[in-house]
Amino acid sequence: MSSWKLRKDLAQDTQAIVASGFGRLEHGIALFLETHPGSGGGWLQSLQTVLPATAAIQTGGDLLPLAASIAFTASGLRNLGLTKEDLATFSKPFREGMMQEDRLRRLGDRRKSEWLNTVIEGGPMWSGNVEHAAPADADRSAKVSDKQAGEPVRTKMTIHAMVLLYAQGRADVETKTAEIEALLSEKNVRIVHSLPLTLDVEEGRNFSREHFGFADGISQPIPFDETRAVEVAGKPADTADPVHGVRLGEILLGHINGHQEIPPGPMVRDSSDNPLPAHSDALGFRDLGRNGSYMVVRQLQQDVAAFWQSMEKAAEMLRTQDSKADEITAEWVAEKVVGRGMDGRALRPDGRIPNGPNGEIENAFRYFDADRYGDGCPLGSHVRRSNPRDSLAPKEDMKETLLSSANNHRILRRARKYGSKIADKRTDDGEERGLLFICLNTDITRQFEFTQQTWLMNSDFSTLYEETDPLVGPDGEMTIPAEPLRYRAKVQTFVKLVGGEYFFLPSMTGLKFLATL
Repeated sequence: MSSWKLRKDLAQDTQAIVASGFGRLEHGIALFLETHPGSGGGWLQSLQTVLPATAAIQTGGDLLPLAASIAFTASGLRNLGLTKEDLATFSKPFREGMMQEDRLRRLGDRRKSEWLNTVIEGGPMWSGNVEHAAPADADRSAKVSDKQAGEPVRTKMTIHAMVLLYAQGRADVETKTAEIEALLSEKNVRIVHSLPLTLDVEEGRNFSREHFGFADGISQPIPFDETRAVEVAGKPADTADPVHGVRLGEILLGHINGHQEIPPGPMVRDSSDNPLPAHSDALGFRDLGRNGSYMVVRQLQQDVAAFWQSMEKAAEMLRTQDSKADEITAEWVAEKVVGRGMDGRALRPDGRIPNGPNGEIENAFRYFDADRYGDGCPLGSHVRRSNPRDSLAPKEDMKETLLSSANNHRILRRARKYGSKIADKRTDDGEERGLLFICLNTDITRQFEFTQQTWLMNSDFSTLYEETDPLVGPDGEMTIPAEPLRYRAKVQTFVKLVGGEYFFLPSMTGLKFLATL
C-alpha cells in the first residue's frame, strides 16, 4: 500500500488521523464523552492545553510519542453552542444520526422495529442520541411512515464527543487518560465509555491482525488532487493511482470529489473574531467544513471462538457432501468467507496472488481478468463486496468505468481492535473483544452507507441470490464456486454492533473555532 501525505499548508490544518494510521504508536484508547446542554467550548479549550489535537504536519512519520484526534456528534455540537441554523448546514445523515430508523434499515441493524442478530442483544449501548428529526425532513424515498423515518432510537449512553489517543506504550496512554479525566471532571464533562485499542503491527509487515486472525488494513484508497495537494511516495499525486485512486474530496471536505465538485460542508455566520476562512460561495459565512471530514464509528463485538467453531462445522459439512474434498478445513472456509488468505494475500483460482518484489502484499490487482467468476475469491466474500474493484463490469470494455465507479464509494479506514488476544481461537475465554471500526468520508450516504447497503447487505449482489456478506451480515448461506458443482456453506453472525454514530472531524482551525463557543 502506497504511503501518502498532504501538502504542508493542508497538513497544518488537518487532524493527523486523516493522513496517518499511527502505525508506530501501537497503543491507544477511545474516550467517549458526555457533555451537557449549553456547556460551550470551554472544556474543549482546556482539553487542548493538555492534549492538543495532532496536525498531520507534526507526525514526522508516526515518530511522535503521543498523538490525538477529537470528533463530535451532532448532539455534541449542539451542546457546544452551534445553532439550529448552523447544524442545518451539515449533511443529513450526520444530523439524523446512525440510530435513525431508516438509516438502521440501510445498515442492516434493524428492520420493522426489531433489532437483527447483527446487533448485541437488547440493542446498541451507545450513540449520539440526536434530536428527533421533523417529518418534513424525513427520507421519503423509503416506504416507511413519517414517524418511523423521523424517530431515532434512543440508547442508554449518549456520546457527544470522542477523543482518540495514541502512544508508543500502554503506560503512556493510561497516564494521559487519567490527566484528561481529571481535567474534564472539573468542567462537568464525563468519560462515559472507553475502549483501550491496539494495533500490534507485525514485524517486517505493514499490517495488524484482527481478532479472527486475518491481516487487516491492507487495502486503502490513495487520494490525488490536480492542485498537487497530495504526495505519494514523495512525489505530487496529481493523477489517479490506476487501481486505488480517489480524489481528495472523497476524504477531505473543501476539495474536489469524484463527481468533479466540492462536497457540501458546514458553515457558520461570519463574525469579526471567527478564525475560520471565508466561505468561497456563501457571502457572509465562514467555512467550518474545509479540511475536515465525517467520521463513521461502529463498535463491533467479535465472538472469536464461536466463529471458528462454526467454520469447523461448515468444513465438516462440506466434506460430508463431497468425499473428494479432504482439503477443506475450517481455515479454508474462513478464507473464502473473508476473500483473502490469513496472511493477507488475495485468493486466486490457482491459489493466492504472489507477494511483491520486496515481500509486501500485492494489492494492485483487479478481479475481472484474473478471477471474473469468483473461482478463487468468491463473488460474495467480504473483501470482494466491500471493494468490488472492476468485478461488476458486465463486459470487458466496461472494466475501467466500473473500477472508477467503485472507487467513488471508497472509504478511508482507521480501525483498531480492542480487547485482549485470545489464547486458543476455538475456546471461549469469556473476554469481550472486537473492532472499533472507524472510517473517513465526505459523503456518508454515497460512501459508507452505499457500501453497507448496496454491497455488503445486498442479498442479490453480483449475480448472487439470497446471500448477504458472510462475515458481517445476518445468518445465511454462502456460495463457493467449485468443480463440478458449487458448495453452499452455512454462515452465521459472529460480529455484532455494540454502538455507533456519525461524527464530525473538524480541521485544526475548526477545533480552534469550536473552543471559542
